[in-house]
Amino acid sequence: MSTRRSRREFLKAAAGATATGPTLLRAQTPPTQTVPPNERIRIATFGMGIRGQQDTRAAVRAPGIELAAVADVYDGRLTLSKEIWGDRVLTTRDYREILARRDIDAVIIATPDHWHAQMAIDAMKAGKDVYVEKPMVQELDEGLRVIDAARQTNRILQVGSQHTSSIVYAKAKELFRAGAIGELNLVEAWINRNSVLGAWQYSIPPDASRETIDWDRFIGRAPKRPFDPVRLFRWRNYRDYGTGIPGDLFVHLFTGIHFVLDALGPTRAIAMGGLRHWNDGRDVPDVMLAMYDYPKTATHPAFTLSLKVNFAEGAGDNSTFRFVGPEGVLTIGDNAVTLARRPRTKEPGHTADTFAKATQEAFVKDYRAKYPDRPELRPGNDDVYSAPARYNSTEDHFETFFNAVRSRRPVVENATFGLRAAGPALLANHSLFEGRPIGWNANTMTRTSVASHE
Repeated sequence: MSTRRSRREFLKAAAGATATGPTLLRAQTPPTQTVPPNERIRIATFGMGIRGQQDTRAAVRAPGIELAAVADVYDGRLTLSKEIWGDRVLTTRDYREILARRDIDAVIIATPDHWHAQMAIDAMKAGKDVYVEKPMVQELDEGLRVIDAARQTNRILQVGSQHTSSIVYAKAKELFRAGAIGELNLVEAWINRNSVLGAWQYSIPPDASRETIDWDRFIGRAPKRPFDPVRLFRWRNYRDYGTGIPGDLFVHLFTGIHFVLDALGPTRAIAMGGLRHWNDGRDVPDVMLAMYDYPKTATHPAFTLSLKVNFAEGAGDNSTFRFVGPEGVLTIGDNAVTLARRPRTKEPGHTADTFAKATQEAFVKDYRAKYPDRPELRPGNDDVYSAPARYNSTEDHFETFFNAVRSRRPVVENATFGLRAAGPALLANHSLFEGRPIGWNANTMTRTSVASHE
């Protein structure tokens, strides 16, 4: 009953709204600029590549945060770290040297995917809190080990998919809970790219060599291979080190879906795709589609999820993320959420044209009673909720993490949440490469035989 009342209140407010432009969302309260010495946090970054730099820059913008150390297998990134943050920053090829230091409070893990789980476990066992980039794990069987390590060490672990800290996704969650779209039936998303960078053709430095790169340390537990700098600097292209499209992009979408809907996960997945354009030696697809079935739960109805990524989209970069119901559609972007509502066709149309006139009139009367006019669903009435200019959800995500480090309160995107987002994403790889549907138990976070149709 309370859900229906909340929904009625929402629709009443929407009906009285005017299309005067976007509503500006309120950013998180700016943190205090004065941090007591005992609350300062010294961090280290493992992996100072593209995302490692972005994460570190966002992290140190938070008050009371100091970068103390950096680990990377390429000397050029260690040199750059000192150029950016000063000679006081310890740099090393061996992350374990940093974990042995007692003056490091937390670590950012932004390495290739095949190192995520091991580094996270090692860091927590060394008494450090962990911010680990998505996907939390490269392989499904690593996930429960990370969860166990977080539980046994009582350390904070937050996965770096920032949607759970975004004011935009928080607004989408509020709108969904208020019943803005009616009963959800479909979630769909696509991410299209048409660029060299978007296809993971990252730059390779001209000084890359056996002397400047610790090749064996990069390889780690992956299959041994001859030195090849392409495999290091374009590691996302290879299953030995990365997780392809699902681990880079699908996992973000699962994070957003599970946060907005308070969902645990799907029951089954099926994927298809292939290498259609970027024939550069990679062994992962550049076009991929995946479908998932989600069961009905206490927080959402049963629905279908459709995901698509294309790295050779001639119309240019574009993406969408839509939550679809019979009474509206929520479309989420990086900096705004839009609620679109349209009325059903008012008349039954030509379906009744073959009836006698008296029958037609009776039929139309009955139809109008069944589907009354909805003034709140008037055409063109899209509600847009926008984040402030230059809003950065990654900075909010680090604020969430550092607040937890100081307070020891749990985070939303903990190790369990991380596996429930990474698991379904990785299922797409399993389905594609095995050529069959894959079942998933969201409670135990394990693969199953293919679930029956819900």
